[in-house]
Amino acid sequence: MELRLTQREVAGHAVLAIDGAADLASTPALHGALQRLVGRADLGASIAVDLDGTTVLDDAALGLLLGAAASARSRGGSLLVVCSDERLRARLTDTRFDRAVEVAASLGTSVVDPAADLS
Repeated sequence: MELRLTQREVAGHAVLAIDGAADLASTPALHGALQRLVGRADLGASIAVDLDGTTVLDDAALGLLLGAAASARSRGGSLLVVCSDERLRARLTDTRFDRAVEVAASLGTSVVDPAADLS
């Protein structure tokens, strides 16, 4: 499945929605989108990546997310990963990704407006 990346503003926060396979083949596109997400955010801003449409999340994609979180922190901000899929949440826990980056089940439990819709 092809990767589709959509960036939008939700309640004043930059959000990148990932749909499809986030794998080695899609790393160039994902890397560029994450760089734009972090680079366009105001200093100190919280940004989010929505994984709910993600079908595959490999180690290369996890590494890019970790790098984006580090870049956001270096700008005084933070990165939130939104993921309600139990299989993906288990992967984030098993790899201990969730110890390095905040993971929420929905945007409603994060800094982003709970009434916002990403679909």
